[in-house]
This record gives sequence, structure tokens and C-alpha cells, in this order.
Amino acid sequence: MKSFSTENYVSTQELESIVGTAGICLQQHTEVFWQERVEKAVAPGTKIDCTVYPNTQEELAAVIAWAGQNRCALLPCGSGSKLDWGGLVKLDPANPPGAGGLVAASTARLNRLVEHAVGDLTVTAEAGMKFADLQLLLAAAGQFLPIDPAYPQQATLGGIVATADAGSLRHRYRGVRDLLLGMTFVRSDGKIAVAGGRVVKNVAGYDLMKLFTGAYGTLGVISQVTFRVYPLPESSGTVVLTGEVNALSQTAQILLSSALTPSAIDLLSPQLVAKLGLGKGTGLIVRFQSIAPSVKQQSARLLEVGEKLGLQGTSCCENEDRQLWQRLPETMWDSGTKSAIICKIGIRPSEAVSAINDLPVQDALIHAGSGLGVLRFESATADTLLQVRRGCEAKGGFLTVLAAPADIKQQLDVWGYNGSAIDLMRRIKQQFDPENLLSPHRFISGI
Repeated sequence: MKSFSTENYVSTQELESIVGTAGICLQQHTEVFWQERVEKAVAPGTKIDCTVYPNTQEELAAVIAWAGQNRCALLPCGSGSKLDWGGLVKLDPANPPGAGGLVAASTARLNRLVEHAVGDLTVTAEAGMKFADLQLLLAAAGQFLPIDPAYPQQATLGGIVATADAGSLRHRYRGVRDLLLGMTFVRSDGKIAVAGGRVVKNVAGYDLMKLFTGAYGTLGVISQVTFRVYPLPESSGTVVLTGEVNALSQTAQILLSSALTPSAIDLLSPQLVAKLGLGKGTGLIVRFQSIAPSVKQQSARLLEVGEKLGLQGTSCCENEDRQLWQRLPETMWDSGTKSAIICKIGIRPSEAVSAINDLPVQDALIHAGSGLGVLRFESATADTLLQVRRGCEAKGGFLTVLAAPADIKQQLDVWGYNGSAIDLMRRIKQQFDPENLLSPHRFISGI
């Protein structure tokens, strides 16, 4: 018998009959990467009693059905790279939901390639497949999935969809929900459901893919996904411009209204520019991916614009380009410091250049085309985060605290959303998870 945190006792024999003894971890996970995120994922006084590793979609469905029957809250995850994003998962012993404890259900062993339709530019894989592994498989056919997620070596496809984590390439290829063609998920009652399909043109039924994208595992557990993929570009190059804020703003406006076709346009804070060894001052990095002559020509045109406005410009090609775009996410998402706080922000794109300098933060990255971005604090108080949130809201945007120590998350609303859609979100949650067993309190307004 296993003692759960709410002092209820639930036998794991049924779980063992589903996934086998090797599929259940009752002890604290030994991997530091996992443990660091667990500490930031659950509220003080709440603990993950065990982690279950289903081997098939049917086993996952059986585990979720078991959780419902035993009134056990469930925290869906993949490798755990984004386990600490969003609100703190917690159980309320006074309420029936979660009375059986809290179990993490990992899709890490659901990591198989289902189908790669090379000619149709689509790929279907299980949700636990790691993003880096999928890219290697696609690269063998000269294709890739145009997403820049956090922790690309650990991130799983299901986790990327659940957190809507697109990254810098969203400028050209749009967000995760625009690349997702179909998905299979397990409902809170253990039933398997399918949405969308494996073809690019699919208009039948409700668009559940968009509903599940960014829902943080509160509506169901994603088990399989189908993505639209693209041919690998022949060549890649990045232009780095640094200098005075007004000149950068003019350059960004000229670029966004021009005929140039960049894959990514990111603004970097002066501190981040220095960390990456790109020079001094605020930075604008622009990536072009196409045939080699096009990359060379577009890079030269942008460098010319920057030079006329008094900016310092350099061009990175091939290896240097690849290394830059590897170091950038590593620097922003590195979780080596336990006190590190990472936030997602959104502002009006026209305010992006001023925001990168006005916000009281060291490491900042904002996608110039969309106004979405990431802020990183090595340490900060709740008051500081609220001050930055007010600054974002003044510029027509928002601030969401993704990863932070539990004591910081307890002092504020990590989502900061008070819009009119909350009631609708609650009704949707009630329809998909009436017992509130999936990722309780992790989403907006405690959903």
C-alpha cells in the first residue's frame, strides 16, 4: 500500500497490472533536471506520490481511467522540461477531487514515429517523442518542423503543444496551433478521442487542436500529434545589428514593411547582447533561410539599411548562424539557478523596441513581428514582477510567470489574466474534466 499526501490510501496493484512494476516510480526521481522542476511545479504541502510511465496509448487511457475511479489528481507530463510552467499544482483535502493523491503520468515511453508522409509534408508521432529526435528523423528526408522550443533536447511533442511553445521561427511559420493538423488525446474519463487528421486540408468538426494547444494539460492528455512540416532550407544566415534604440526601431519598421522574408526577427536587451558576445547596446538579430544567393542578398540589403542608420552590423553564416541560435535559447532558458524566474510577455509590436530598454530586467528577448517574448530574472521579488507586468499592460500586453520558485508564485497570480473569457474557460474545463482531476490549479484563474 502507498500512503498519499492527503492521508488516503490507494493500492498501486491496479496500476502495476496496467503498466507493470517497472512502469511505476514511487521514490523521488533521481534526475536533477526532473527534481528541480518538481520542486517548482507543486504547491508546498502537495507532493507527487508516484510517476507512472505507460508504454502504449491504451495503457495511458487505462491509467487515466484508474485515476478517475480513485479520485486521484493527475499531472500529465513528458520529460518534465516544462513541468514547472504555469500555476502551482495543488490539492484541496476539503474537496473530493484529488482525494486519492496526485500522480504524474509521463508520456516519455510513448515516443514512436507513427507515419512520415514525405510527399504530403506531414508527420505523425506519439506525444512523448522528443523534439530533437523528431528533427533528426525529418532531416534524413530533407525536412524539419519549424519550431524553436525551450529545452529542445528534452522537450516532447506533447509538451510543446500543451504549452504552445513556438519560439523565434513563429515569425515566418506562425505558432504551434497553425502547424498542428491532428491529434489524439485521452479524456479525463479514460476514453481515447481523435481530432483533425493527417492531411493539410481538414475542415470537419470542431477545432480541438487549437483548444488543446496551450491548455497545459487541463483538458485531456495528448497521446499523438500530426504536424505540417517543411523542406529544410538550403542555406541560413543571420544579421546582427546593434546600437541606438531609435535607429533599431526604424530598421525594424523598414524590415517588417519590406519584401524581405526573414524566418525570425528578435530584439535583444543590451545585457543579453553582451552575454552572447554580439557587441554593445540593444540588438536586433534577423535570420534568413532560403537558397544561398537569396540569403546573401537579403542579408546585404539589411546590413545596408542598418549602416545608413548608424548601426553596427555583422553577418553570421552557416556554422556561426547555427551556433548563435543554439546559444540564444540555452542562455534564456538555462535553469541552473534555482532562483531564476522566466516570464512570457506580449506587447504591441510597435512598442517592442522601447520595451526592451524600459522594462527593469536584464535578459530580454522580444519577437519584433508579434510582440511576444521572454524575460529572465536571476532573482526577483513578487513586487518587481508586478511592476514589470504593469509596464507590459501599459504597452497593450501581458506578463505570465512561467517558471519561478514556489514562494514567488504563491505571492501573485502567475497568469495575470482578468479578461471576459474566464467564465467560458471554466465552462470548457467543466465539459472536458468535470471532476477537475487534470493539472488542478495550473491554468488561468486556478483552472
